[in-house]
Amino acid sequence: MSVTDMQADTGTTSLVVALLAPMPERLLQALGDAGHRIAQPGDAWWAEASVAVTRGSLPTGDEILATLPRLALLCCWGSGFDGIDLQAMAHRGVAVARSPGSNSASVADLAMGFVIALLRGLPQAQAHVRSGAWQKAELRLPPARGLTGSRLGIFGAGDVGRRVLARAQAFEMELACCSRRDPGLPGVRYFAQLRELAQWCDVLVLSVRADASTRHAVDAQVLQALGPQGCLVNVARGSVVDEAALCVALAQRTLGGFASDVFEHEPVVPSPMLRFANAVLTPHVGGATQQAQQAQVDAVMHNLQSFLATGQPAHPVTTA
Repeated sequence: MSVTDMQADTGTTSLVVALLAPMPERLLQALGDAGHRIAQPGDAWWAEASVAVTRGSLPTGDEILATLPRLALLCCWGSGFDGIDLQAMAHRGVAVARSPGSNSASVADLAMGFVIALLRGLPQAQAHVRSGAWQKAELRLPPARGLTGSRLGIFGAGDVGRRVLARAQAFEMELACCSRRDPGLPGVRYFAQLRELAQWCDVLVLSVRADASTRHAVDAQVLQALGPQGCLVNVARGSVVDEAALCVALAQRTLGGFASDVFEHEPVVPSPMLRFANAVLTPHVGGATQQAQQAQVDAVMHNLQSFLATGQPAHPVTTA
């Protein structure tokens, strides 16, 4: 049953919206202000939900669908939808929507923060101060590489990737990208092969969409191409990196540094990764800014309003 059909039956635009993951209070407030009833796991009215909101990286398929027999629309919080079983959604006739671009600026900001931290050696500098080594003149830190003139490569020239490139340009870095096709960006060199990009750049930033074609795209060969002076930044998805090969490269010091906001089996982080002084790790907070959160609330509400009015979300994901 579609949401439009349900409106005809009930004569109302008030819907039950199931939350498949914890969501910010701003979204709960917006849904309540619009007259919708929120369903949390365990609520008696859970099965009445015709709309659900989830995080796109979370596995969502037949098991969830079995608990939501009236589901007509699944909204992803954020732009990613790699955890959604699109075939299962198509089989059930459930429309899937996402929130493209809503957190791109915030994710790009974090990516550049990682780049600065790695190229300026901020983790090592902080450890130097905290250990008391700064008090000893003979233990001065070696000069860091710096950003100006360094080479930054982007894997995935979508919205986040392009925003990272724009920010890196302001730091007077040399720029290049690797993507499915040449985006033709002014001042940005194009590489058709990821390994060739890794050989060229000083820091490789991952912003590619996660799917079967990009799983473990950054493998031992790509890490070897980056080399002991190269750095890797991941703000895409954890599945893009072969984490076992990464830990080996860090342990053997054949990679200069690593920074990531995402992990393949998050919230679990490979235990060896926690020991490296040149690894900067954050708990998937790339889109966790006030500005991005409000933009994502607006996107979810826009998708819901469009679906109510036309039977199609504003930002649909192709499921068939």
